[in-house]
Amino acid sequence: MMEKVIFFTIIMAFLVTVLLSPIFIPFLRRLKFGQSIREEGPKSHLKKSGTPTMGGIMILLSIAITTLVMTGKFSEPTVKTYLLLLVTLGFGLLGFLDDFIKVALKRNLGLTSKQKLLGQIIISLIFYFVFQQNDFSTVISIPLTNISFDLGWMYALFIIFWLVGFSNAVNLTDGLDGLLSGTAAIAFGAFAVLAWSLSQFEIAIFSVAVAGAVLGFLVFNAHPAKVFMGDTGSLALGGAIATIAILTKLEIILLIIGGVFVIETLSVILQVISFKTTGKRIFKMSPLHHHYELVGWSEWRVVVTFWTVGLLCAILGIYIEVWM
Repeated sequence: MMEKVIFFTIIMAFLVTVLLSPIFIPFLRRLKFGQSIREEGPKSHLKKSGTPTMGGIMILLSIAITTLVMTGKFSEPTVKTYLLLLVTLGFGLLGFLDDFIKVALKRNLGLTSKQKLLGQIIISLIFYFVFQQNDFSTVISIPLTNISFDLGWMYALFIIFWLVGFSNAVNLTDGLDGLLSGTAAIAFGAFAVLAWSLSQFEIAIFSVAVAGAVLGFLVFNAHPAKVFMGDTGSLALGGAIATIAILTKLEIILLIIGGVFVIETLSVILQVISFKTTGKRIFKMSPLHHHYELVGWSEWRVVVTFWTVGLLCAILGIYIEVWM
């Protein structure tokens, strides 16, 4: 029974996104919700200017509809289901406001960093309040060891750090056609496997719904992209995967499965530190995917390489958790 639910979940999420896209993309184009390209970015990206953005709305609709319908088929939605949707849609709304300010109000920077951070913290605190009211575990375990520790009330700080950190890390990864769509599908697929192995079927359904939604989006987002997800999609996906890790108690495994997101973030951090302390740059440009573009790799080669690394990270994370 559960196998059929999982199968139909990914098919439904994929089809909802694919069917929405031909309707939604022309609508975004008519509204002139086109992507603005940074002048300091790779020159090859300038031709992408005007490509419709905010396509993350389609992903969010697909995730919400599919999760509620398929969870209802299996059982009643649980608190965990609603927490997953709370963070995903909450971060998605924050990203939507950022995108809307950029493309509709023509303020290229969107929300200020302080406004965005405040919004992320508020959503994280709401999540923690519900989390704490339902007596969920605040214990963190270290993979491959017997070490675990209970953070108690400090878990609230951890939740803020994890949700904010990964929403921004995933956001940084969204820089090339299909890059985030593919790596996200792989990462959420891995967590679906782990949630299934832990008999947390509502989380498995949600994870598969996200994987199906981004795969459907990839049909239109692969090079050359007909639509971008914008912060609407990337912030939501980052918040979603961090929430899954927290609810399944696989917080540290996320560092492995989400290895591409971690590497992209570290490349930005190292670049900033190096330039501020020595005046020299480690990479030609950060995040790391832009470095490889400027080295001379084609966009498609960079994307496929990062997908491959993401797949290896996902396999390693599953191996460590399930078989070691």
